[in-house]
Amino acid sequence: MNQALISELQMEAASTFKILERVPADKFDWAPHEKSMNLCRLSTHIADLPNWAERIFKLDEVDLAVTKYQPPTQATTTEELLDIHKKAVENCVSLLKETSDAKLMEIWTLRTGDQIMLQLPRVAVLRSMCFSHLYHHRGQLSVFLRLLDVKIPGMYGPSADELI
Repeated sequence: MNQALISELQMEAASTFKILERVPADKFDWAPHEKSMNLCRLSTHIADLPNWAERIFKLDEVDLAVTKYQPPTQATTTEELLDIHKKAVENCVSLLKETSDAKLMEIWTLRTGDQIMLQLPRVAVLRSMCFSHLYHHRGQLSVFLRLLDVKIPGMYGPSADELI
């Protein structure tokens, strides 16, 4: 199982890299709405998401009543975003390489005190909280960039900007 997950991560990481390299550092403070993350926070979150594998593989549970999410230090340049992403992917690949199928099938818990938010096999948590979460925010980032009139790279084939 881990080799399939590594293959997916590496393929998607290449697409994530392509969109992160388009993020204009001079617009880091921009947000499309007052309830939206700004461009820097969103893109840093995307770059860092593969690091969540560390919690999934090294802990049996996370209690949000005890452990507060600490976002990574915000990037100050586009190059820093790319470096955060590269290191996070390398870390996730390394963790996956040393994780057995049996470990991937062990139940992992996310709770807030006594309230259990989810209990799933680690593989399902990795796919949901790391991979799908990243893809969701990557789509959000593409909208942010479109609103800033930044050309969007193709993720699964050419984008409209690449066909023109």
